Amino acid sequence: MKYHDSIKQAHKTMTLAVAQLNQWRLPVNPINYAVSYEYCKNKKPILTASIKRLLLSGKGLDGFFMEQLYKDHLLEQSKFRDDIISDLSTLFTQIQESCLKSTSGAQDFIEHLDDSIPALMSNDRSEVKSAISKLHHASIAFKKQQQQLAEQLELSQLQTQALEDELEEVRQEIYLDPVTGLHNRKAMSKHVEAWLSEDAERGIAAIVVSVDHFSQFSERFGALIGDVILSKIAKKVASYVDDSGLPIRSASDEFIVLLPDVDGGIASEIAEKIKQGVEKLRFVSVQSGVRLPKMSISCGISEMKNKEPLNQFINRTRKAVVNESIN
Repeated sequence: MKYHDSIKQAHKTMTLAVAQLNQWRLPVNPINYAVSYEYCKNKKPILTASIKRLLLSGKGLDGFFMEQLYKDHLLEQSKFRDDIISDLSTLFTQIQESCLKSTSGAQDFIEHLDDSIPALMSNDRSEVKSAISKLHHASIAFKKQQQQLAEQLELSQLQTQALEDELEEVRQEIYLDPVTGLHNRKAMSKHVEAWLSEDAERGIAAIVVSVDHFSQFSERFGALIGDVILSKIAKKVASYVDDSGLPIRSASDEFIVLLPDVDGGIASEIAEKIKQGVEKLRFVSVQSGVRLPKMSISCGISEMKNKEPLNQFINRTRKAVVNESIN
């Protein structure tokens, strides 16, 4: 069996996994079942902690979150791709260093030849003749070596560029959400680490954007139309963020906007513009021509406290969304 359990233990875990999905109000599909099975086995502490952390935050589990767990903890493709990028980047550096060493060696060879030239000044004609012959052959060999090196460098540059292009595609898969084109949670952690490494005291504001009643909308009109609408909302959210900010899709119906060097007051103004912009959007079904309902969003704003863990910062901002909806 895939999970290497006894039949009795596997049957028990299968029953628990299905019951757990019912408790989470999730359909029993292959991805959800695989995640639930591992959760019930309790052999992957990071996966278990991720689920419990989300449940404690007050947000329910959904297909988007389960798919991320499946990719990160069961397929482990993200870690694999991260390792590939790291290894290939190291390889490129080694190739470039080797090329530089080869060029340096060629220069040393030229200098060595220059040092041999004084032999040509000898009064012994046979010695002069021998030196000229050696210099001539060395020159031919050197030119041939230089030509081969130039061809090798040109080929390496083409191969390196092609691999860099492929790596960029892999990076896009790792750090971008395929539906909206926004960054994902993995990119969020990476960017925050980079910002704080530059300045540990750097101020960061967050806007959590929750699409109101999105699950009901998707159930009514279907997941495909739901993704299209979500993509349009994501584009509108991102339009209010400059190059220094980071718009993220953090859940099926949630976006996070991180704003370095921005205080809560400015973040509140940006959030209000985002809210007004989304409410002005109009949606029409391409297939039926039917006008779809207007969409609205709720926002929460907060500023990161000194040395506050990122998850705690985001969860605190999410609570501001809940509080706003209550008020």
